[in-house]
Amino acid sequence: MTPSLASARALGLVIGVTADACLGDPRRWHPVAGFGTLAAALERRLWADDTGRGALHVALSVGPVIALGVAAEALTRRPAARALATAAATWAALGAHSLAHEGRLMADALDAGDLDAARARLPHLCGRAPDGLDAGELARASIESLAENTNDAVVAPLFWVALCGVPGVLAHRAINTLDAMVGHRSPRYARFGSAAAHLDDASAWLSARATGALACALAPLAGGSSVDAWRVMRRDAHDHPSPNGGWCEAAWAGALGVRLGGRNVYHGRVEERGRLGEPDAPRPDAPAVRRAARLVTAVTAAAAGIAAASVIAAPRVGRLARPGARPAAAKGSACPAS
Repeated sequence: MTPSLASARALGLVIGVTADACLGDPRRWHPVAGFGTLAAALERRLWADDTGRGALHVALSVGPVIALGVAAEALTRRPAARALATAAATWAALGAHSLAHEGRLMADALDAGDLDAARARLPHLCGRAPDGLDAGELARASIESLAENTNDAVVAPLFWVALCGVPGVLAHRAINTLDAMVGHRSPRYARFGSAAAHLDDASAWLSARATGALACALAPLAGGSSVDAWRVMRRDAHDHPSPNGGWCEAAWAGALGVRLGGRNVYHGRVEERGRLGEPDAPRPDAPAVRRAARLVTAVTAAAAGIAAASVIAAPRVGRLARPGARPAAAKGSACPAS
């Protein structure tokens, strides 16, 4: 990739993040919703209690999305057009604004003591059954969702757009959407959804650890300690059933000084999770949810800056790393060769 196209990708990334921060998700005709509709229709035709059929569902769902991304980059070889294409794909893939906004709305409901409103809001954040949850459990579910989705809907998309441009970010968003649709553990999807679940885990493996590290570094912005957050994350991340979710949730637990994990009830399914956070840490409450949302925004800004800087730096580093390469200033030197 030439330096001019690298700069265009970085600029598009920043524009996409800014559009998400200012506008949030598109109110109508969201491309992710459209993809979900098509993937659901394909599932109705392909479903079987079989891992191979599930892998075929993933291939037929994600393949056209990657092709669309490749075509978008092939048709946008001018920097301005490439920046606009990257911005549109990044905006469509990100969910930072909506995620933090939902966290603040949940904190408002809990602050007001309106548990009915808080239970009604929980499905906007996660698939956990809200019936019967008290304020502490609603706050815990919200913070766990904010933490894990900061990876899925923020850091992972930024990682893939920085690494692979439009095809990368669209592919990741499609994979993550499929995981949300069919990747959960249930009798229907135990086999059919395994390919989507494993592919999603692989695509977000590195970014999950980056998400946790950024949350630890930025813990003081949420009223916590970076040292404490790092200790909790390193100690407790593996006590989570997800190979990725534990790094995010443990980091948020340490950064906020609360205790997460425990018994989760999904519709028709119960899951016991390890405890994350110091044993004597309090249960989460409304202020903790508000601080968790603040941490989502801080991690988003930091990840965007790192991603954009890495895109700009990559061509320069690659050029200097080639055998025989010299700094640009030396090429124009008037000094005679030695």
